[in-house]
Amino acid sequence: MAGSSVFTSCIFLSLVMALAISGFNFKGAEAARAFFVFGDSLVDNGNNNYLATTARADAPPYGIDYPTRRPTGRFSNGLNIPDFISQELGSESTLPYLSPELNGERLFVGANFASAGIGVLNDTGVQFVNIIRISRQLEYFQEYQQRVSALIGDDKTKELVNGALVLITCGGNDFVNNYYLVPNSARSRQFALPDYVTFVISEYKKVLRRLYDLGARRVVVTGTGPLGCVPAELALRGRNGECSEELQQAASLYNPQLVEMIKQLNKEVGSDVFVAANTQLMHNDFVTNPQTYGFITSKVACCGQGPFNGIGLCTVASNLCPYRDEFAFWDAFHPSEKASKLIVQQIMSGTSKYMHPMNLSTILALDSKKY
Repeated sequence: MAGSSVFTSCIFLSLVMALAISGFNFKGAEAARAFFVFGDSLVDNGNNNYLATTARADAPPYGIDYPTRRPTGRFSNGLNIPDFISQELGSESTLPYLSPELNGERLFVGANFASAGIGVLNDTGVQFVNIIRISRQLEYFQEYQQRVSALIGDDKTKELVNGALVLITCGGNDFVNNYYLVPNSARSRQFALPDYVTFVISEYKKVLRRLYDLGARRVVVTGTGPLGCVPAELALRGRNGECSEELQQAASLYNPQLVEMIKQLNKEVGSDVFVAANTQLMHNDFVTNPQTYGFITSKVACCGQGPFNGIGLCTVASNLCPYRDEFAFWDAFHPSEKASKLIVQQIMSGTSKYMHPMNLSTILALDSKKY
């Protein structure tokens, strides 16, 4: 974002803060809508930089296409999904919750609590050691509200949180970095795949209900991508460049059940609080027809090594494509900046095939009429 735009946003947020403290009832179109992000590496924008963990994206060539041309902790060559949603909200990107810069007026923009490596289950990602598990992310959300209440009071904080947009992306790691992490994993011995999916969904429902109890009233919930089609799985499990059948089966079981769980949860709370984003289908569009979206490949990662550039981490020693917009995948697991932008376009304006019960543009239009 241009410096003048950031400067303008800061002036505006200063005014919002001053009005809030003076008792002015700020909400709706007159106030910047807060944005909160929870989940894993697909939406982490730097929290893991502050942790002693191997799940980090804080070294080149990560961030090669970010405005600063430096790594930020995003698992991307540039911007990621939350960044593009922030742009749609007309706001600056949220800061990582662990960032020392997240204080004062910047708290009103929201916060990103996501942490690479986590899953719905607490035993997912144990190999990464020190990551912010989803239960801890929710604790941080509660702590965030206490910090904001100290500035503007409980009532105004409740308005800010109730009026905010929330994005949560969770679940893929429960398969890639848990059930299928090693042959005969503990979870695969405990559960047959269909039963494991049901278990993860039931635990995810508790997470979403906790978000609701903490004040979230508009929550976009993304499903998994096509787990078996990412370059890492093509390299490790696929045959002759074909997607891994077992991981594709997991995604095919998980995503429809996630939608049904969200429908049930909305019935229980009596409102369309939770919105399901079919990111598996969004990914599948450019995985199956990459040329339609301007990609030359959806099989080979831009950055990596080995078959499909799908082995190991993206590092300065990796193969690096010169034109990142031509690749659907940036590294072995994560979409490129361009692919993330395409996904957000579908989140914004996709039909009911992609978004249930409505897309984000409809949500923003409906909510603007409340005020």
